[in-house]
Amino acid sequence: TDEIGVFSMTDGGLSEVPNPSALFLGRSEAGKGEPVAGSAIFAGMEGTRPLLVEIQALVAPSPLATPRRTVVGWDTGRLAMVLAVLDARCGLRYSGCDVYLNVAGGLRVVEPAADLAVAAALLSALADSPAPERTVFFGEISLAGEVRPAPRGQERLKEAAKLGFSVAIVPKANAPKKPIEGLTLHPVERVEQAIDLVRTIV
Repeated sequence: TDEIGVFSMTDGGLSEVPNPSALFLGRSEAGKGEPVAGSAIFAGMEGTRPLLVEIQALVAPSPLATPRRTVVGWDTGRLAMVLAVLDARCGLRYSGCDVYLNVAGGLRVVEPAADLAVAAALLSALADSPAPERTVFFGEISLAGEVRPAPRGQERLKEAAKLGFSVAIVPKANAPKKPIEGLTLHPVERVEQAIDLVRTIV
């Protein structure tokens, strides 16, 4: 059916989780801790349900001739592609580093719209500096460095605003015609623009 239901086991049996996104966000994004490097929030979709997910990255110098690329919850091939684009289009060097990528909460993300959030997490990990606070990302990155739109962009943005996020870096084609209350949008057409925004937004 391409749908998910999220429930918790209680002493009275299964009960619905009204806000599943909270399960997949780190403490800092839930407002319970300090921001950490290597973390970015992806505004994703599971079926027709918008779901915010924390993408975690770790970049460390590698002693190996062939650095490790370890992925949990995402596609290893897409990680290799995003790393190549960041190298070729943005001048970010990961060739001498081990790269670890994880989708928090045990969720598996299959949609290519996670590319932009992965790129933000990788930049944050490489710089050892937290990504912009209360910021969400989505958008597919092409080999040419273009940021392509994702389906159901409006639903993703409304979910982010509902959970208190204040900034969204999204494909230009997904920018809504009417502003969403409480959410500042930064539409981008190329990955270089997104990387510059991550570096400069405070």
